[in-house]
Amino acid sequence: MSKSLPYSRKDVDYDNAKFRHRSFFKSFLTNNRKRDCISCSTGKFLCLILIFGVAYLVLTHKTSPGHVVSRDQVIGMTEEHSNSTIGASRLKKFWRRAPRLPPQLPPDTKGSNTSIDHVPATLDVKALWITRQQKVKEAFIHAWSGYKKYAMGYDELMPVSHHGIDGLGGLGATVVDALDTAMIMGVDEVVADAGSWVEEHLSERISKKGQVNLFETTIRVLGGLLSAYHLSGGEKGLNSTHAGPKPAVYLETAKNLGDRLLSAFTSSPTPIPFSDVVLHDSSAHPAPGGLSSTSEVSTLQLEFNYLSTVTGDEKYGLEAMKVMEHMKTLPKVEGLVPIYISPHSGQFSGDNIRLGSRGDSYYEYLLKVWLQSGPSSDNNTSYLYEMYKEAMTGVRHLLVQKSVPNGLVFVGELPYGSNGGFSPKMDHLVCFLPGTLALGATKGLTKKQAMGNNMLNLEDLENLKLAEDLAKTCFEMYSVTSTGLAPEIAYFHTEEFSEQGHDGGNKSSEYINDIIIKPADRHNLLRPETVESFFVLYRITEDLKYREWGWQIFEAFEKYTKVDTGGYCSLDDVTSIPPPKRDKMETFFLGETLKYLYLLFGDSSHIPLDKFVFNTEAHPIPINLKK
Repeated sequence: MSKSLPYSRKDVDYDNAKFRHRSFFKSFLTNNRKRDCISCSTGKFLCLILIFGVAYLVLTHKTSPGHVVSRDQVIGMTEEHSNSTIGASRLKKFWRRAPRLPPQLPPDTKGSNTSIDHVPATLDVKALWITRQQKVKEAFIHAWSGYKKYAMGYDELMPVSHHGIDGLGGLGATVVDALDTAMIMGVDEVVADAGSWVEEHLSERISKKGQVNLFETTIRVLGGLLSAYHLSGGEKGLNSTHAGPKPAVYLETAKNLGDRLLSAFTSSPTPIPFSDVVLHDSSAHPAPGGLSSTSEVSTLQLEFNYLSTVTGDEKYGLEAMKVMEHMKTLPKVEGLVPIYISPHSGQFSGDNIRLGSRGDSYYEYLLKVWLQSGPSSDNNTSYLYEMYKEAMTGVRHLLVQKSVPNGLVFVGELPYGSNGGFSPKMDHLVCFLPGTLALGATKGLTKKQAMGNNMLNLEDLENLKLAEDLAKTCFEMYSVTSTGLAPEIAYFHTEEFSEQGHDGGNKSSEYINDIIIKPADRHNLLRPETVESFFVLYRITEDLKYREWGWQIFEAFEKYTKVDTGGYCSLDDVTSIPPPKRDKMETFFLGETLKYLYLLFGDSSHIPLDKFVFNTEAHPIPINLKK
């Protein structure tokens, strides 16, 4: 977090004498000297000259209030006027008061390297961000054009080879993931294309398709349909688009899907659901090996709760919330939990604790499900907020360390539990945490509003500070590489851990020796977590550096991942130039990454954080404000 300036705002607005030199004449014409000068004849003569001089300056420089001199008039002035003006300006320069000096930073204070000094002072800053937001919108249209041209109806686009692939069960995941992004951006043509496809094809596919993953289908397809329902005007929602089918189409499709996904809960002998569902016969079974991911079983509740709200049928939310109620009773390590859980025993399995894959969104949904229940949350959900606070205390105590030599704050892992060794490994997925910490501190309000309402306690301020420190680290994971794009996984140089020869490639980075990128971890999948946190932190802190960081990342995506024929591709190695391409455009690039960038550059009143929670796939779901 940047240091505060050594003066208050009143020092800027108030004419404070300690920042202004006294003029020679103000010092001279004081006390007895003033009386002596005026009493003598010489003094009177000097005063007379002074009066005439002031009158001359006023007469030679006075312009009528309504007169505006054009640039051409100035250029066309005669030589006489020019000479008289030069003489007058010299006289004025002699008499003018010394300028007020601005407050100065202490000499040992470093300038921020996140400023936007390269933006001309005369540039309209609002217009700048509107222009940049439009660039993101154009990128979304380009991504959709490739998908529509080569892969419409498939889950994902292979942009290099111009094919589609079904890797998520064959429900057209990109269509549904991109739908509410198009609504938010106002791209009616895409809303019409995607909405028509949902109306004509998705219900049939849901009734005929085979195995799907409960978690992936819930966050992408069910979450996308419910968000589209609200944004198209369902339940008196935003009605942000007039394109596509009526809201009821999205709701009926979501209900059809939700009914089939419920079998994962009802088929399990414990409150922990099975991980896989066979859609066409509404059956479910565990994953190979029998275990479920902790994050997957605890990242379903926003979607199922909202489905209950809009259908009036409590069964969806009741089944999903049984998971959280059960997990409340399980043993934890300072609020932290292992990344696997058994649907057969209902107990955690193993000791591996991390906030990366298989652990991340458990902590995210502890907070967001509590927020979803509204400002008058009663004891039915308050236990989730208590679990969240305990877990964040555990994160600060057990998982947060600093790199050497430059002290980047990062979140590591405990692969063998709290009694084992610490691993300085941090997935890019962990970069969701800065946004979650900030959201948990202010509950969606700006920091200024929260401070004004006396809402922030010491713990909130500590979490907000950690959020900003981690956001800085996530940005440096990008800027340390040759491409300016982050790897999937980074390690950090600590007193106990170091590996040579695995830097990011950007030799000019201050943190080149802090961040270690192993060859197997150098790929980039167009992930959203870092820009997600920048979006939340900008909304809460109103600090422009988060917009600037987001813009730098967007420019790197444009430079290295854009495919001319349509779409964007993943990369195999972010440390080399040119980076080898990976032939896949993940659905979350349209559903999350570009959506968060668009909202980051836009007005903060659009999808406000005190009115919506974003599910872990960036689908906005309204907070229950009726209580």
